[in-house]
Amino acid sequence: MKILYATSEAVPFCKTGGLADVAGSLPAALAAEGAEVAVVVPLYRRVRERFGDQLTFLCYDYVNLAWRHVYCGLFALEKDGVIWYFLDNEQYFDRPDLYGYMDDGERFGFFSRAIVRMLDHMKFWPDVINCNDWQTALVPVYLKDDGVREERFRSVRTTLTVHNIEYQGRYNPYVLGDLFGLDAGWVEDGTLLMDGDLNLLKGAVLCADAVNAVSPTYANELKMAYFAHRMESVMRQCEYKLFGVLNGIDMDRYDPAKDPSIAAAFSTEDMSGKDADKAHLQRLVGLREEPHVPVVAIVSRLVSHKGLDLICEVLHDMMKLPMQLVVLGKGDKKYEEFFHWAAQQYPGRMAVRLDYNEELSMAIYAGADLFLMPSKSEPCGLSQMIAMRYGTVPIVRETGGLKDTVHPYEAWRDAGNGFTFANYASNDMLHVIREAVYLYKDFPDAFGRLRKRAMECDFSWARSAGEYLRIYAGVTGQVWPAPEAAPVEASPAAEPVSVEEAAAPAEEASAEEKAGPFEEPVPAAETVPETVAAEKASAGRSVEKAAPAGETADVKAEPKKRGRKPGTKNGAKKEPARKAAEKKAAGETKKKGTAAKK
Repeated sequence: MKILYATSEAVPFCKTGGLADVAGSLPAALAAEGAEVAVVVPLYRRVRERFGDQLTFLCYDYVNLAWRHVYCGLFALEKDGVIWYFLDNEQYFDRPDLYGYMDDGERFGFFSRAIVRMLDHMKFWPDVINCNDWQTALVPVYLKDDGVREERFRSVRTTLTVHNIEYQGRYNPYVLGDLFGLDAGWVEDGTLLMDGDLNLLKGAVLCADAVNAVSPTYANELKMAYFAHRMESVMRQCEYKLFGVLNGIDMDRYDPAKDPSIAAAFSTEDMSGKDADKAHLQRLVGLREEPHVPVVAIVSRLVSHKGLDLICEVLHDMMKLPMQLVVLGKGDKKYEEFFHWAAQQYPGRMAVRLDYNEELSMAIYAGADLFLMPSKSEPCGLSQMIAMRYGTVPIVRETGGLKDTVHPYEAWRDAGNGFTFANYASNDMLHVIREAVYLYKDFPDAFGRLRKRAMECDFSWARSAGEYLRIYAGVTGQVWPAPEAAPVEASPAAEPVSVEEAAAPAEEASAEEKAGPFEEPVPAAETVPETVAAEKASAGRSVEKAAPAGETADVKAEPKKRGRKPGTKNGAKKEPARKAAEKKAAGETKKKGTAAKK
């Protein structure tokens, strides 16, 4: 199976959020399962600066985008069994940041158009293209549009992965032709029109062969108005092709036993390094070095749907607990100002860094004791998985991927891997924070077992990659995994095989041997080898009772009656020639009944 993964960012080349982590890990996991995988990404300035000497220039071509005739260069790099393609256009991508420009619609319209038109220059023609979010949402639309004129595009299937439905790519519908080069019919029939706007994500959901959400719970939430940002009717309409596959993380990259970016390594067998990482974190951000006080951490974009309003409501109540708080992130100005002010109120007990720093984030994952994610909505979430991997117990709200990955602590049977609350309410959040803090201080053995269960959770990509491949197989009609052909051994031609000998192996074979490696075993009574049946038919019904010499020719000349058994009542009525031969052989042509049967 040949898969092209189209994304606007990917680790380690460029990153602004969780999409980059998924795009950096999933293709390699698909390749490890035996698929041919390539990834296509824009050639941003930061990619050229960091990896330019490793890229190989392949070719260039011109892409037509509405009235524009635009240069597009193609660069490549092979890594971990995956071919990475980079589409170059300095006018669109030679900029300091990945997003946030007034012409983002034109930039990623070009990117989607170039993906389709540059397929000829890539190593293989894909069976399926996996698109991600609105930046590549026009790929299924362009394939449908070009497929009307060029038959080769009709063979390419598409899937769309929705990482966050809040970002939909909405524009004025009057720019459809001038900006994206599409006919007005795409708006007039409602494919790209929603609430009076041109909606690129809606068009991709309708045109793609399959739609995938990044967790099973999020796939169900997308059909509800509270979570779908006015797209719930579209998602319910496409429910038949909607799937939910939980994201994973790179278990080798995030391994506290061998991570060089943290102060001290540790594992479930030896947790002494965790204490050293905690002391290092406290010194790094200016907290008091108190080994028996739990450190609660927040590593997040500071935006509303991350549940920060709940924290603002009860922050003073939280700080009355015997705990320390560290916050890392940037986002909306109102949250940045609030946390900056709050840190000044609790010196030595609260630290805030209004930035995103990869090195500091890993120090927080490794050194903190509890990780807070009270999200209003969370499609999947990778932070809670990384935190658990480093022994930092999560406190989350039950939504999206948080509900699928974090199971609540139950003291009565010593189970669970974190703390959860269901209602989007600050008092509910405060209650579970209080429960977590006092479990850490008053019952360290129980907290240690909880921490160990969190660290032992398997969030690898191997399981998720298999589910993605089954989705691809469903839309392409291919069988995955591909069944291996059994070796055929030629039998000696000089030794004739009788019908009875040929039938014996088929009768003795077990149900498991008859079934293929990916099929349910079929009962022996329902399996009839066709070759054996043919040999029996050509042998002149050797299983029947021997007939007198005088009737042999008649019996052999009689065609086989399908569905009837010779010698039955109905069969006798339909074989007058055979009855005549029997009567003639017995010498009694006028007698009926038992005398004729002799």
